[in-house]
Amino acid sequence: MTDNSVYVNPLNTRYASREMQENFGDDKRFRLWRKLWIALAESEKELGLPITDEQIGEMKAHADDIDYEKAEAYERQVRHDVMAHVKTFGEAAPAAMPIIHLGATSCFVDCNSELIIMRDGLDIILRKLVNVMEKLKNFALRYKDVPTLGFTHLQPAQLTTVGKRATLWLDDLQMDYENLIDLISHFKLRGVKGTTGTQASFLELFDGDDEKVKELERRVVAKLGYDKVYGVTGQTYPRKFDYNVLCVLSQIAQSAYKFSNDIRILQNMKEVEEPFEKSQIGSSAMAYKRNPMRCERMGSLARYMLSLPVNSAITASTQWFERTLDDSANRRIVNAQAFLTVDAVLNIYMNVAENLVVYEKVIAKHIAAELPFMATENIMMECVKAGGNRQELHERIRVLSMEAGRNVKQEGKENNLIELIRADKMFAPVHDKLDEILDAKKFVGRAPKQTVEFIAAEIQPILDRHKDLLGETGSVKV
Repeated sequence: MTDNSVYVNPLNTRYASREMQENFGDDKRFRLWRKLWIALAESEKELGLPITDEQIGEMKAHADDIDYEKAEAYERQVRHDVMAHVKTFGEAAPAAMPIIHLGATSCFVDCNSELIIMRDGLDIILRKLVNVMEKLKNFALRYKDVPTLGFTHLQPAQLTTVGKRATLWLDDLQMDYENLIDLISHFKLRGVKGTTGTQASFLELFDGDDEKVKELERRVVAKLGYDKVYGVTGQTYPRKFDYNVLCVLSQIAQSAYKFSNDIRILQNMKEVEEPFEKSQIGSSAMAYKRNPMRCERMGSLARYMLSLPVNSAITASTQWFERTLDDSANRRIVNAQAFLTVDAVLNIYMNVAENLVVYEKVIAKHIAAELPFMATENIMMECVKAGGNRQELHERIRVLSMEAGRNVKQEGKENNLIELIRADKMFAPVHDKLDEILDAKKFVGRAPKQTVEFIAAEIQPILDRHKDLLGETGSVKV
């Protein structure tokens, strides 16, 4: 039962997935600490230190049965979370007590576990990102031929298509994908570096044998499934890496924010809507309302994410020499919440992208209100071909356009420019061609072909590369 008397982070209760919450949960963190201690002890034994099979076996036997009450009691006593868990592990595996954490500093478990957790978090983000891309791809192809008003400055401009517009959202996500993959490809563990990063304690353990110290690091990270480590560190891995991670997460949030704003505007225009459930209530007062709550939530969460990289930038900038501890409490909050936030954003993005509702008749109505103005050049050119005077035609169509504009803006009437042109003898050569000239599909340029070509060349290869990750469905918790 929820304890309603205390603050609980809504990222956990309302927004982020259970999967991402567990990835940043204490249980995973502390199990990783024990896995790291076991890998260290095994590697030290393999390289000749006097560690027994019994000690290793005892550690492995108690790798997962963590007594959290005991660890919390020790931490209240010693004010040091790592030493509290060393003591707790040692009591569970008393034969191994003398060699647990041998030669290591706290950041051996802290930094390496945090990096592994973030790496696993990036995998979750990658999976959800490509699923959003697949859903937008399907939407783009489905509506690639449907003309719609294009907008610049939020004013009607040349026509595009509903599907082509979706490729703009996809293009943003493609850039995010490339940055995410680049980040993952350069991922490293801190490794086995010692207190200030000099490996002095391990050099002493191995009687000055450089090669054994280097081999120790290689073996430990290999046991954890990694092969890259930072060549040099202070006590911690470089906090600048956190900034790099949060920048990539921020970029994903930026793309989602842009999408959510576009859909909110389109929903206001009644052209495209996010899903609205049968029993959903849009307003406590206005029963008729269909508020875009999903996209509003996406934007709200994305805005929070956009604010986080600057926090990491400050942390990275203020690390003194080999390290300072004023990063610790901050990073416990910022890093986890960044991942939880983007996880929540992508969950909603998936849900919206696969359930968008398009109202083609409303879109056509809006086109009809603007297309006569856009078609004036085409109409004039057809008349010139029939022997008309370009300058006289231009002046006449300008006058008629102003009259139609006044009807729309001052009288609140429909755009009657085409009716005015039909009634004007100067445009008689095109009177029987107006319907053909005003075919909206003739005003979208290469939009349908661009959509198909872009998806085939740039999006489908990504989806094929990650086909084993596809098939996920987005959800909204509340």
